[in-house]
Amino acid sequence: MKVLVSDPLSDVGVATFQDTPEIEVDVNTGLDPQALKEIIGEYDGLAIRSATRVTAEILDAAHRLKVIGRAGIGLDNVDIPEASKRGIVVMNTPEGNTITTAEHTMALLMALSRRIPQATASLKQGKWEKKALKGQELFNKTLGLIGVGHIGRIVADRAKGMKMKVIAYDPYIKPETVEKLDLEPVSFDALLERADYITIHTPKTEETTDMLNREAMSRMKPGAMLINCARGGIVNEGDLYEALTSGRLGGAALDVFAAEPPGKNPLMELPNFICTPHLGASTKEAQDNVAKDVAQQIIAYLLHGTVKNAVNVPSISTELMTVLRPYATLLERMGSFQSQLAESAIVEAQVRYSGSVTDYDVTPLTTAMLKGLLTPILKHDVNFVNAPYIAADRGIKVVESKSKTSEDFASLVKLTVKTLEGEHIVSGTIFGRDLPRILRINNFYLEAIPEGHSLLIHNENTPGVIGQIASTIGRHGININRMQVGEEKEKLQNVIFLTTSVAVDDTIIEALSSLEHIFSAKRIEL
Repeated sequence: MKVLVSDPLSDVGVATFQDTPEIEVDVNTGLDPQALKEIIGEYDGLAIRSATRVTAEILDAAHRLKVIGRAGIGLDNVDIPEASKRGIVVMNTPEGNTITTAEHTMALLMALSRRIPQATASLKQGKWEKKALKGQELFNKTLGLIGVGHIGRIVADRAKGMKMKVIAYDPYIKPETVEKLDLEPVSFDALLERADYITIHTPKTEETTDMLNREAMSRMKPGAMLINCARGGIVNEGDLYEALTSGRLGGAALDVFAAEPPGKNPLMELPNFICTPHLGASTKEAQDNVAKDVAQQIIAYLLHGTVKNAVNVPSISTELMTVLRPYATLLERMGSFQSQLAESAIVEAQVRYSGSVTDYDVTPLTTAMLKGLLTPILKHDVNFVNAPYIAADRGIKVVESKSKTSEDFASLVKLTVKTLEGEHIVSGTIFGRDLPRILRINNFYLEAIPEGHSLLIHNENTPGVIGQIASTIGRHGININRMQVGEEKEKLQNVIFLTTSVAVDDTIIEALSSLEHIFSAKRIEL
């Protein structure tokens, strides 16, 4: 078996490959796309970091490739759907750099408070500006965490060690679970109003993009400080510049930027702004950890078929995979659908299997559901291995049940998800051998293909509504690829599930929501 290491990888990782007799490893970094395309056909495995872009064109030339391993978390540089279509397992290493990133957050928080970078620069210029560079203590200050995952919890632990009061906002974790961590759960508004420092520990998703914008910063405590070591784009950099120059915020520290490298950025000119070039995971220990992890995972898969930390395949044996793959796809998409329907923290997921699917061990299918349920929230931090642990960690109760009989279909899966505000029911099945279908959305029955850029519209069942929807979407230059309608006759209401050629933006959602007879319009990505 041959493995290509196409990005700089710690010597520990390379040595792990070299110490495995069945593996032949080549280290060839800095390849341009054409050069990578010319040689990728020789390899069974590919080890990358963030520089190599594994596009559909590269994958088209990767005739032998079986696995792609990322030494780190983010997989924005890999075309995962295309890899999945070709049966290529895509793995990451989500645990190797959590401590490092948390420590970097604390380092920036302290450097910002005591103005260490500015003091260093000043002293190197021969100045002695003790009064001008006065800082502030962390003792008794309030730290507001946005996101209470692994990194957020480590930051909280370190901050409490410095006698800071820690409050936390995470809409996807029950307040009781946050309280068990000895943290105070608060709303987003309360966090903005109370925190002296705000640190960010959430993936970049549709919901978190520009989360810290002008409006949010206007509600922050005057003089508060903002630190982001998570993902670029969560903080609106233009709005941050205004908040820092106006004096609304006392300071800010960024390790990540919307564009990297950021180039000429006006933030760099401000005396109350400090930054680092995405160093959150850049310690020897972290790089050794993720390099060793990715090498071991690639080796285990190539030699033994063992799947660990895969983001596109559940941990199912090769024999069962052929039979259960369509159901795994269905369950993952049903979970994702439910997550995007939820308006508050998820507290319970009930999955009921009926019919012939119960002849198999459905545990991997429930795991696929959990992976789908958590991915819109956590992005690449969740995979088929850690999904059950993350669900348990977040206080999500999982209930699995089986019934040998299914009245209308050979197999049927019903997923009920309860949140703090209510519950949603989604049912699905497999048509033919491998065609996933959603058959029920709450009280509406239909036959929908769960894939692509979708809209879920709840409307009054009255003439002309479907025409208005189509016209509104068409005016924005977007084509409707598919449309299914479910009816609730007693209430004279419909649910419309449609798939569009490209993702719709907020402008279209607002236009649809404002139409007469439309109760709601929600964007769903599957």
